[in-house]
Amino acid sequence: MSGKTYEIGVISGDGTGPEVIKESIKVLKAAAARFGFKLNFTDYDFNGTRYLRTGETLPEGALDELKRHKALLLGAIGHPGVKPGILEKGILLRLRFELDMYINLRPVRLYPGVECPLKDKGPEDIDFVVVRENTEGLYAGAGGFLKKGTKDEVATQESINTRKGVERCIRYAFDYTARRNKGNKLTLSGKTNVLTYAFDLWERVFYEVAKDYPGIKPDYAHVDATTMWFVKNPEWFDVIVTDNMFGDIITDLGAMIQGGMGIATGGNINPDGTSMFEPIGGSAPKYTGQNVINPLAAICAGAMMLEHLGETEAGKTIEKSVMEVTAKHIKNLAAGHMGMGTTEVGDLVADYTAKI
Repeated sequence: MSGKTYEIGVISGDGTGPEVIKESIKVLKAAAARFGFKLNFTDYDFNGTRYLRTGETLPEGALDELKRHKALLLGAIGHPGVKPGILEKGILLRLRFELDMYINLRPVRLYPGVECPLKDKGPEDIDFVVVRENTEGLYAGAGGFLKKGTKDEVATQESINTRKGVERCIRYAFDYTARRNKGNKLTLSGKTNVLTYAFDLWERVFYEVAKDYPGIKPDYAHVDATTMWFVKNPEWFDVIVTDNMFGDIITDLGAMIQGGMGIATGGNINPDGTSMFEPIGGSAPKYTGQNVINPLAAICAGAMMLEHLGETEAGKTIEKSVMEVTAKHIKNLAAGHMGMGTTEVGDLVADYTAKI
């Protein structure tokens, strides 16, 4: 028992975000009580409702305030009354970029009892992690328009890849692979045959850094081949490292083969600063207030957060508890088809966490 106290910022977000975060916090409190540490939660109303009321996404001073927390727990951002892109850029991307959360960590794991769309594949076949560079690439916002709105319009979007950004992502991936100690294989997923500038840099740095990790096998796969093998032979993968755009795409495919967005979770990591953990699914506003949304991804985000904070046993206990629930209690991960309500699922996971 660590006896430590952790300051956690909570951005519940829009739609069903507050509902799933409530259940995540319920389970986190059960873990804290069992394993002897304390979590202090501070709520922030950064969401679409606030934007519609005030016209601001993040108020002045918000980033400095959030930096005081070692970790943030995010529900979901997205409001039907706000034009797509405003909240995503104004909240999510600003947090990732300005708090330098340069790693997006996405575990892809099929839990017992969860239906997989892949024929003859089970939990023993789908258990890998994607390390996605999170602050550069095509998402850096470099580019613009020429003659916008005319027949001669030109739009450019540049992929920015710095030696520093690429190397710190790759080195994090090697360190993570060593800690995971499962297959001890790290795959670089890229497109060296076509993107001959950006991925020349990625490939050179990858094999240079690999020399510092003799216990890890370096591997390479084109990103299009990666998507094929996710479907045909997901068991081939241990840890994958890739750039921002490719990581965004392949992790959504990963979410589908692990059972859907209702179970997929991720972390936006700054190893030396503030990190943020979230369920991958959207705000699902049509289900708001109905007590039917699946909270498991948000609960798993809390488990990831605890492991990041060093409360490894507590985090793994939450994940084991989720497995008990998927194996024994939930009929279907889809909203309204679980066989029980959102709060009941949270209660179950909390009960298992307290005693498993």
